[in-house]
Amino acid sequence: MSERHPIIAITGSSGAGTTSVTRTFENIFRREGVNAAIIEGDSFHRFDRKEMKKRAAEAERAGNKNFSHFGPENNLFAELETLFSDYAGSGSGKRRKYLHDQDEAAPYQQEPGTFTPWEVVPDGTDLLFYEGLHGAVVTPDVNIAQHPDLLVGVVPVINLEWIQKLWRDKSKRGYSTEAVTDTILRRMPDYVNYICPQFMHTHVNFQRVPMVDTSNPFISRDIPSPDESMVVIRFAKPKGIDFQYLRSMIDGSWMSRANTIVVPGGKMELAMQLIFTPFIWRMMERKKRAS
Repeated sequence: MSERHPIIAITGSSGAGTTSVTRTFENIFRREGVNAAIIEGDSFHRFDRKEMKKRAAEAERAGNKNFSHFGPENNLFAELETLFSDYAGSGSGKRRKYLHDQDEAAPYQQEPGTFTPWEVVPDGTDLLFYEGLHGAVVTPDVNIAQHPDLLVGVVPVINLEWIQKLWRDKSKRGYSTEAVTDTILRRMPDYVNYICPQFMHTHVNFQRVPMVDTSNPFISRDIPSPDESMVVIRFAKPKGIDFQYLRSMIDGSWMSRANTIVVPGGKMELAMQLIFTPFIWRMMERKKRAS
């Protein structure tokens, strides 16, 4: 953690909805004039798309049914921790981009599914913002979770997470239901061992819970809408959180535990704005005093 060079990390599984949370933070940064160094978790995968497919096929032939993007063998955990540590100390560090599609790849004249060269984070950024799979990973070799000043987990109930992943991968990436299901099954051991444990370390968790039947996510035609959901917001350390204020500002909210507020799904972005804007104010004030 660092007063002069703070770090915010959003962590969650594929299909969890971390991208939507990132958009909310980007709106706050824009409104508050915060210059953030953006880090995409996919850029710390170990292999590009072609190499990953090749190695997955080799693993399959060798009898490894659980080769996935979630585990340490296919990610640069040490390099990610080094970036966090370096940024906290000096406001700099090494980053790169993963080019998901043709639109992202075109400006770099590279193929989709490849990485840009490593570059140094520019001087003068106000904070580092990470969004991806592994913002709070702790293993015997690394402790990424110790570095962020604000750690946010995005964790829909599992059936909803799968529905969101199925919808995205089928509609936007052209995969079949069978292919997405196979990916979910292959990832399950790494999901249990490297994704779930992160949420012990997060400062705030957002868990969307559908109020409609999602008992078989693999036949669901639509993602339950925000208005068909509730969001459970749990604070690891609720001291300093004005729950009475939040309840007065968010219609339909209620407390389920002393550290947990439940809000209507359509109010999730409002809740994030109300919760995180003061966090960022305090970060920037501490940064100003430390500088």
